[in-house]
Amino acid sequence: MTDVIGLVPHRERPLAHELADRAAKWLRERGVEVRILAGDAEAAGLDALGCNRDKFLDGLEVAISLGGDGTMLRAVDLVYDAGVAVLGVNVGQMGYLTEVEPSGLDEALDRLLERQYDVVERMMLQVDVESRGLARGRWWALNEAVLEKSPGGRLARVDVSINGAFFTTYAADGVIVATPTGSTAYSFSARGPIVSPRHHCLLLTPVSPHMLFDRSLVLGPEEKVRFLVDDRSVLLTLDGRELGALEIGDAVSCTGGPRPARIVTFGPRDFHQILKAKFGLADR
Repeated sequence: MTDVIGLVPHRERPLAHELADRAAKWLRERGVEVRILAGDAEAAGLDALGCNRDKFLDGLEVAISLGGDGTMLRAVDLVYDAGVAVLGVNVGQMGYLTEVEPSGLDEALDRLLERQYDVVERMMLQVDVESRGLARGRWWALNEAVLEKSPGGRLARVDVSINGAFFTTYAADGVIVATPTGSTAYSFSARGPIVSPRHHCLLLTPVSPHMLFDRSLVLGPEEKVRFLVDDRSVLLTLDGRELGALEIGDAVSCTGGPRPARIVTFGPRDFHQILKAKFGLADR
């Protein structure tokens, strides 16, 4: 039986708060310790269950994301270093990464407690930032890293090297490095290819490029893509989270993460049928 479960509710959605309260009561009645990050607990009116990040992760077995894909990405980032699996409950619109709908929450909790679930692995992105700014350090992303022009600014210009050799200078609204999971997110909207999550690769896709070469590159997961900010500042975001501005001379290196993210599933998931359903593709 599972002993410690963490909840990661969307901070601004009443339904997420309602489901967090319901899940917490259901689990605690069955002797399970429930934890919520202090900020999330306060927003959901569950202050008594709030704790800091270290306490949240200590001995944690499963984290439950209660929100849309953005909340799921936040939950994965939160528990990635601890190797904890994440179950997604869809309290959003697309819900591409989530496993169950709100109506199936009780059944999902019961199966978690009885350990009647599987864990699928998804490739992660490792992002190393050389900068004096707030973005400096090593970060992780399940979907993508994006270098894009500052709001209202001119084109982003970044020198790109692959495996230590200069490739080209991109002049574009932005440049995306995505995982297969992220191939259906921002990279897709920039006309990048859709890649099965069973595949391991890096996708390098320019956003509205102002240059002749405007195609996506598909690279191996062990390859390293390095961006050097050329002549004006750019904004770095990971999975939709702004890390901060990068100035001239700052650099960002991207490669496959050292281990996968772990996602809870209750049965085989057909990627192509999910793709068909989420994008409303016709049967004929």
